[in-house]
Amino acid sequence: MNGNGFKAGSNLEKMFQAGHFAVTAELGPPKSADVEVIKKKAGYLKGFVDAANITDNQTAIVRMSSIAAGLLALQEGVEPVIQITCRDRNRLAIQSDVLGAYSLGIRNILCLSGDHQKFGNHATCKNVYDMDSIQLIQTLKLMRDDKKFLCGEEIKNSKKSPIVEPCVFIGGAANPFGDPFEFRVIRLAKKANAGVDFIQTQCIYDMNRFEEWMKQVRDRGLHEKVKIMAGVTPLKSAGMAKYMRDSVAGLTVPDSYIDRLAAAEDKAAEGIQICVEQIQQLREIEGIAGVHIMAIEWERRVPEIVEKAGLLPRPTV
Repeated sequence: MNGNGFKAGSNLEKMFQAGHFAVTAELGPPKSADVEVIKKKAGYLKGFVDAANITDNQTAIVRMSSIAAGLLALQEGVEPVIQITCRDRNRLAIQSDVLGAYSLGIRNILCLSGDHQKFGNHATCKNVYDMDSIQLIQTLKLMRDDKKFLCGEEIKNSKKSPIVEPCVFIGGAANPFGDPFEFRVIRLAKKANAGVDFIQTQCIYDMNRFEEWMKQVRDRGLHEKVKIMAGVTPLKSAGMAKYMRDSVAGLTVPDSYIDRLAAAEDKAAEGIQICVEQIQQLREIEGIAGVHIMAIEWERRVPEIVEKAGLLPRPTV
């Protein structure tokens, strides 16, 4: 804890601590060095979310680094949650990037394993996986709370220098739908024990299964240890819904959603309406502290979703 009683003092952490229902959204960096892409997307999100996830070479496709894009978002007035994956870095690079991100004013880091490189545009590249996402969470907690590197050395430049540790708010991901289902909550418990502060789930369509997972979460008291943000992804068409159902492991999309999208004249508007309904349902589930909107390359529709879901104005903390 810093002197103000916060672990990092980020806007997102303050939202949770004040008891507000938090809102985050995904901001995908460009597949180029085009700064204007970040500025444009940040412009859509500013004032409508409490923080924005800056993805880290998502789907194993080369993009602008999450740290650079996070700094650009910060300069545009949008608090970043930068993602760091274990796929591309060993423990030296991970700890170095954490120091670098913190020095630039970034206060939220989401710890991920990372999509396997075979799914991306460099399928033959070597992965690293020097550690997994749970060990990554432990590493960030060690650096923040114990003020030490993994090797045991204190985080200071020399023996006479002050310790300057990276005080970051630590996030992780959870998939409530993978098999074996009973293992899902055990993995969340491991992340909670490792020191994660907040969790963002994979996108949710099957509310019944998600509520079953949340019951297991509550039975273990994990919702009191970790802030859980429910993930939603607006569907643009029936084709997208079928793809999500058939191609994303562990994901179930109800036929009722597919039928609604297929019958709708304005399929995008119907997809947004479904997303709004989902958010309203999720807000009623005990233990849900916020929503994470993953509008894949559709950031411009996030303000509409947030407004229709009754999540405006965003509180000031």
